[in-house]
Amino acid sequence: MATEATTASKFPESDLRPIPQPPDFHPAIVVPAQNTTLRFWQLMVAGSIAGSVEHMTMFPVDTVKTHMQALRSCPIKPVGLRQAFRSIIKTDGPSALYRGIWAMGLGAGPAHAVYFSFYEVSKKFLSGGNPNNSAAHAISGIFATISSDAVFTPMDMVKQRLQIGNGTYKGVWDCISRVMREEGFGAFYASYRTTVLMNAPFTAVHFTTYEAVKKGLREMLPEHAGGEEDEEGWLVYATAGAAAGGLAAVVTTPLDVVKTQLQCQGVCGCDRFKTSSISDVFRTIVKKDGYRGVARGWLPRMLFHAPAAAICWSTYETVKSFFGDLNGESNVA
Repeated sequence: MATEATTASKFPESDLRPIPQPPDFHPAIVVPAQNTTLRFWQLMVAGSIAGSVEHMTMFPVDTVKTHMQALRSCPIKPVGLRQAFRSIIKTDGPSALYRGIWAMGLGAGPAHAVYFSFYEVSKKFLSGGNPNNSAAHAISGIFATISSDAVFTPMDMVKQRLQIGNGTYKGVWDCISRVMREEGFGAFYASYRTTVLMNAPFTAVHFTTYEAVKKGLREMLPEHAGGEEDEEGWLVYATAGAAAGGLAAVVTTPLDVVKTQLQCQGVCGCDRFKTSSISDVFRTIVKKDGYRGVARGWLPRMLFHAPAAAICWSTYETVKSFFGDLNGESNVA
């Protein structure tokens, strides 16, 4: 006790100075949490913008893919990406690459509004608070694609017929009215079952890969170590989206070929099928073109979906971030 008193007398309290801390030392700062949960309509707007930007930007590649997959009545010769592109330009000119783009615009916005909003709501409900629940991501993606395909399939059929029509139809409304008059309403949904069977695994692979790659990139990059979504750069979204889109596209190409056959039947010499049976269409393709026929268009499909998904996800997450900041500011105000 005497020693402690002597020490205290030698060092008066006024002489004690705080020891400077290293630059990386920060005292605990409590920041009040802000409610930035997005409203349902904001998710729909973000999805609509993302889908429209994605499909309109990559539309020429989609046109080339459609031409490569369309099965004509004559025996098929192998058609490569360059050959298909040059054939379109030589026959119909550069404008042919954008034939059907208005049908895409009318379908992509509403369909993606449904797609992303259903995904977000389902993911939140199924994940149980675990952001790394891959099963929840996959199942939510399947729910999203079943709903969005019901909206998108009719306009996708119109779009593909205009892409290969070569003057068969005068435009979007002419195609809709003629198909309705000549083939009936069911023609708009002839490929719906195939589309869902294709997009269900596509979306499951897509969303699971996207969430996993995004998580991995956030852990790898020092600036994203905190894991906050609003700190993620567009490069993270774009990279994760490209990986997800490219992988999912290659895996599901055979079903995409079948879908194209069903949607373009009877147009410009394309085969017409008695039923919309996937197995019947598959056998017809294999009979006329061999097993390579069900892989036609895989390269432009991958070249479409990889950058398209990068554009779509980066746009979607950016718009979500904007709405999140807007909600935070309104809560503070």
